[in-house]
Amino acid sequence: MAEVVTIGETMASVIPQDFLPLEYVGDYRISIAGAESNVAIGLAKLGHKSSWISRLGNDALGRLVMKKIRAEGVDTNGVVPDKDHRTGLMVKEFGPQDTSVYYYREHSAASFLTEEDVTLDKLRGAKIVHVSGITPILSPSCRRMTDSLVPLLKEQGIAFSFDPNIRRTLWGQTDYRPYIRNLLLSADIVLTGMDEARILLEDKIDARVAVEEQVKQIVDFLRQNGASWIAVKNGAAGAYAADRKDMVFLPPYPCRLVDSVGAGDAFDAAFLAGILEGKDLTMAGRMAAMAGAMACESRGDIEGYPDKEQLSVRLDNSQVVYR
Repeated sequence: MAEVVTIGETMASVIPQDFLPLEYVGDYRISIAGAESNVAIGLAKLGHKSSWISRLGNDALGRLVMKKIRAEGVDTNGVVPDKDHRTGLMVKEFGPQDTSVYYYREHSAASFLTEEDVTLDKLRGAKIVHVSGITPILSPSCRRMTDSLVPLLKEQGIAFSFDPNIRRTLWGQTDYRPYIRNLLLSADIVLTGMDEARILLEDKIDARVAVEEQVKQIVDFLRQNGASWIAVKNGAAGAYAADRKDMVFLPPYPCRLVDSVGAGDAFDAAFLAGILEGKDLTMAGRMAAMAGAMACESRGDIEGYPDKEQLSVRLDNSQVVYR
């Protein structure tokens, strides 16, 4: 049985092999990308049993996604094959300053996830269920699935882990801030970016005070609403981790930045691993910060995710020669 179950869409990801505008790139490779499967893969690499629930099209891209996730050690028995809808696609573009992402996921198989796809049997034995704010925005059926999931987790005593993962390109003309905020306030484990927290909790944050004071305001409010573990990620400025009593600052680890997409999911996975392993707040946070930094050093979402030994070596600042 999986310790952590994740639920959400994974797409095939087209990755250029040159730092050029897409129209000038002649060489690509294909990988996978999806916030929830990224977390499941990150956990599996760190030695934890994880499973991923979704829908995939009965097409070549769906088979590619399934093979790659399964090859990383993630249980995919909860995936529902969908013969009527295609697998989503994402294309990256590497620029001089940052990575741009283009989505081709409208009416994808995963957007047809329903309550019936996430049964109690698929969640049985899990300690944590992780979802991002992307999943319920994909479609009305995904929202209904998410809305039914939260009370089910409370009833079963399974911790609800939530990363807002705001993607305004998916919102269209609808303002989903109140909806995602409600999910944030329902979570036992909150994994949010600082920018996302400012968007969702604007009325609870005094923008005139220093960042650390703003984070304290965020943490205090989330604690009042029942969160037991909280991480606030702030990119190159570091991160903060908190539990019911304490809060610590996590300085950023140096890395050779290649592609930052997927780093937040690596952070989430390692933080959840720290919780599962009974690590103290500081160690769980350090694990998360280091995993996020390591994820930035490779092209692709998951290619830089560390295994348990690699993470330990980097945290210990020791050197191991492989030859």
